[in-house]
Amino acid sequence: MAGKGQIKTAAEEEVPPLDGRRARSQSSHKRIVAAMMNLIEGGDLMPSAARVAEEAGVGLRTVFRHFDDMDSLYREISQIVAERILPVVTAPYPNDDWRANLRDLTRRRVKVFETMLPFRLAANIKRYQSPYLMGQYGQVVTLEREFVLRLLPRDISGDRYFVEALCAALSFQNWRAIRQDQGLSVEDASAVVAHMVDTLVAAAAA
Repeated sequence: MAGKGQIKTAAEEEVPPLDGRRARSQSSHKRIVAAMMNLIEGGDLMPSAARVAEEAGVGLRTVFRHFDDMDSLYREISQIVAERILPVVTAPYPNDDWRANLRDLTRRRVKVFETMLPFRLAANIKRYQSPYLMGQYGQVVTLEREFVLRLLPRDISGDRYFVEALCAALSFQNWRAIRQDQGLSVEDASAVVAHMVDTLVAAAAA
């Protein structure tokens, strides 16, 4: 205890009481984001603000108070999804053989695309109305292509048609078509993508 006329140390300073309104606001914010993600994962790719409010257990006005536009909500969801897939995407490749690394990348793409599937479908619906989502789409497509090119030796990466076919086989749009349009299971879709890549690699080697 500091005596009269003495300055209190940091440890002796009183801790301000928790701001209950701020805590409730943070809780509501997290529930709104979680509700939006749950609805999208459940198949509602364009949930209304009213549906999000109901799922989160908050009032409609609370949703609009936290997110004055949908871009801000999608931006936060994108960050959460990115955290889920980042360890898979950035893990080092252990092999010296580019073919083995390409097979590893194929397996990673399957895992990442399936994790992202509902969220990318939802973003694809909204991106023509959202500068943020459109910009993010372009960045993701560019990165996916670069990750493929990094694994290819120079003589192989110079084969334009092979590169374009490989990037198409390993694209999200291809995964979406196989899973949705053709209705294949994750296991069968994975086998199809692996077959496409192996066939392209064998043709390039020949």
